[in-house]
Formats: sequence, C-alpha cells, structure tokens
Amino acid sequence: MKVLFFALLRERLGCAELVLEQNEPTTVAKVLEQLKSRSQEWRNTLDNQELLAAVNQSFVDFDATVQKGDELAFFPPVTGG
Repeated sequence: MKVLFFALLRERLGCAELVLEQNEPTTVAKVLEQLKSRSQEWRNTLDNQELLAAVNQSFVDFDATVQKGDELAFFPPVTGG
C-alpha cells in the first residue's frame, strides 16, 4: 500500500510517500496508528492534526477499509477563499 502525505504533514514528517506491506485488509485508523508508532515525532505530528484521508483519491472516514495495492493519502484540512 502506498501512503502519501501532503502539505504541512509532508513538511513536518520529511516524507512525501512511503510503502507499507499490508497483506490483510485493515482500516485507515489502524494504518494511522501504525504510522504513529514510527517515532515520537510522527506521533506528535499525526496526533496534532485534524487529518483528512483519501483512499484511491476518494475522501473516506477513518473506519474505511484499505487493502494491498490501495493508495492512502493523509492531509490537513484545506482552507480557501
């Protein structure tokens, strides 16, 4: 599964994308917890954000299922005018 990070997340994590080995279906929330366990910096960054998530370029809730081969993206809320 490819995981993408956008905007402020990418800057704070120093990572635009990574690949996670995921053989069994899981949820966005479980992937997020796995990412937070990488380091305290990752936990702080991902805990302190009102994150949005997308699977295969469609917005999803954190209880949505993700599978091997999916693209999961995290990004902060978008504001504009």
